[in-house]
Amino acid sequence: MSGSSAWSRSREKLRLFPELFAQCAPEAATYGKCVSATTTGRQELKKDMCAKEFEALKTCFTNAAKRKAK
Repeated sequence: MSGSSAWSRSREKLRLFPELFAQCAPEAATYGKCVSATTTGRQELKKDMCAKEFEALKTCFTNAAKRKAK
């Protein structure tokens, strides 16, 4: 059944997430600070307000995943 192998791959990726995410702690902190700073009070986060910070986090996470796959 092809669904079970897809689930196994997804589960494995989820297991690696904390380890990979930990490698990007500075980028995650910067993104979190941006989100926090732009949503003070009842202000909602607007699209692309923290795009630069998110892109840096995404790039870091992608690179960490690639290094782990080697």
